[in-house]
Amino acid sequence: MLPRGRPRALGAAALLLLLLLLGFLLFGGDLGCERRELGGRAGAPGCFPGQLMPRVPPDWRLRGAAALDGDPLAGPRDRNPSDCGPQPPLPPKCELLHVAIVCAGHNSSRDVITLVKSMLFYRKNPLHLHLVTDAVARNILEMLFHTWMVPAVRVSFYNADELKPQVSWIPNKHYSGLYGLMKLVLPSTLPAELARVIVLDTDITFASDIAELWALFAHFSDMQAIGLVENQSDWYLGNLWKNHRPWPALGRGFNTGVILLRLDRLRHAGWEQMWRLTARQELLTLPATSLADQDIFNAVIKEHPGLVQPLPCVWNVQLSDHTLAERCYSEASDLKVIHWNSPKKLRVKNKHVEFFRNFYLTFLAYDGNLLRRGLFGCPSQPPSGAEQLQQALAQLDEEDPCFEFRQQQLTVHRVHITFLPHEPPPSRPHDVTLVAQLSMDRLQMLEALCRHWPGPMSLALYLTDAEAQQFLRFVEASPVLAARQDVAYHVVYREGPLYPVNQLRNVALAQALTPYVFLSDIDFLPAYSLYDYLRASIEQLGLGSRRKAALVVPAFETLHYRFSFPRSKVELLALLDAGALYTFRYHEWPRGHAPTDYARWREAQAPYSVQWVADYEPYVVVPRDCPRYDPRFVGFGWNKVAHIMELDAQEFEFLVLPEAFTIHLPHAPSLDISHFRSSPTYRGCLQALKDEFHQDLSRHYGAAALKYLPALQQPWSPARGS
Repeated sequence: MLPRGRPRALGAAALLLLLLLLGFLLFGGDLGCERRELGGRAGAPGCFPGQLMPRVPPDWRLRGAAALDGDPLAGPRDRNPSDCGPQPPLPPKCELLHVAIVCAGHNSSRDVITLVKSMLFYRKNPLHLHLVTDAVARNILEMLFHTWMVPAVRVSFYNADELKPQVSWIPNKHYSGLYGLMKLVLPSTLPAELARVIVLDTDITFASDIAELWALFAHFSDMQAIGLVENQSDWYLGNLWKNHRPWPALGRGFNTGVILLRLDRLRHAGWEQMWRLTARQELLTLPATSLADQDIFNAVIKEHPGLVQPLPCVWNVQLSDHTLAERCYSEASDLKVIHWNSPKKLRVKNKHVEFFRNFYLTFLAYDGNLLRRGLFGCPSQPPSGAEQLQQALAQLDEEDPCFEFRQQQLTVHRVHITFLPHEPPPSRPHDVTLVAQLSMDRLQMLEALCRHWPGPMSLALYLTDAEAQQFLRFVEASPVLAARQDVAYHVVYREGPLYPVNQLRNVALAQALTPYVFLSDIDFLPAYSLYDYLRASIEQLGLGSRRKAALVVPAFETLHYRFSFPRSKVELLALLDAGALYTFRYHEWPRGHAPTDYARWREAQAPYSVQWVADYEPYVVVPRDCPRYDPRFVGFGWNKVAHIMELDAQEFEFLVLPEAFTIHLPHAPSLDISHFRSSPTYRGCLQALKDEFHQDLSRHYGAAALKYLPALQQPWSPARGS
């Protein structure tokens, strides 16, 4: 849905409070929020009245003096972690803040989303995100931000692959690989007119308004160009283990997870030549970087200390394996940025890790729809398409009994494609992708489906943000699912009361990468041999340029939860004759699949053609560029029927395959089918949608669409099944 204005912002704060409380109850950590009163100078970072901040447990503060006694970190520079002292004023609320992030791959893309959620929750300024991405991350994040439609957020993409030659000559042992070096080239990559930018790692979480961080640019002297927080470990002191040889650094060095860059000054100072020369000099005696760009930044700062402006430690609380961050947060009134700078991420061992983990998990599961709010008193250009959708929504009549149906079909759902790592299938001319959609209550079908279908799959999942994390853990815990890299999962985030079944199908269909697709449902298991059989049939029948056809896969069902799946057509017919199997919806809606002509199929040795008949809704194999499903059909009813009707309108031939079959497994009825069966209003709204569909069909196909009119006028029985 579109942004709904200021009242929703209040709802966001209330929901986060609830999530924080749930986090405390579920995880047992000391997760909390304090409402800080205005103290110190107005506009000072960390001093906003009523702002939600992670509460630092009081006993940490009591231990602070002892922990800091005699410690080199306890110098005057480190005694100002977050207290309200003289601070620069915040930028004007409508000033555009620029943020740069390097992101590559599926997992890093998920991390970026959590980071962005935390930024958006606290922010009061418009943001311009500059994302340096590989092709995978760009594909994911372009779709996400396009469908998220967050007001006052602009996104620009930069091709990381084009930047690789600039850093590929640097040996690097860090787990981030070449992408971990790309912050070095941001001054030459970002637009020449851009003077200031905040640079962030993907593994951080904001606990405060990013405008407070931007305000720290005002601390820079005329020569300073890089703002950094001191490294919160002994890494650069070289005493962590015997023969440890880190890159040179100024004292403990600085961590580059959060950087303030004065790009104009770096360009003027000849930054590119500076870092390249320093890196080449150090690589004469050092084999590689261990901490990627951070090593080179520190080596440059060691030679040019006037470039750096140290930032308060709370702007980068570092949770590495050897962290000394407690020396910062034990005295902090509140924290600003939490940084999971360990390859173990949330699994890092730290005596206070539960506190930080619970805060992170709050944003991980936070409903991103609540962040689709405008900035109060700060006009900005609406996201692409937002005005038209807002106008369409405004024209809806809330008194209309079908209001929810019409509202749901206008809802723009956030879409996160390839939510998990995915390897595209090799290019083959007759390959087929199984396309389906599901919600959380059908996850149990996935393992069986993977055993039955060895080919590529594109699946759209309708989930909340919290359910998406449960799904991630479900896949990671399943050896069957974790082993399948050719299954693409696309999360469509839940919003609205009705299930957007055809929108989900269209997402999965659009992401299929093979020339053909098998349009199925998640509660069907295909024959074990179906994948190979379909590819062979496509080739033998000359589909594509020579023949425009939809291959029909006959559908059956069992009413038994314990069921021995047939290995062949012979076994299936035996089960059919024994009453252990039925043709699909035989008892409730036989007309939906009757045109397949099961009597003929029993004896068929070759594919045969059947004609479209009213309410026909077979499962078919078609080219990937087939007509999309009509998104007006939400909830239950007529979603597949309308699609088959349009295939017929486009003169697809329906060919039934003699050795193909798929079997529906029993499950509890969905909420939408229950509403359809019990509510005359629901069925009346569906009839109205059918009438509107036919009007659109007539406009598009002309007189040829008249043949479908009797089908649209047939009465519907509450007992029908699909």
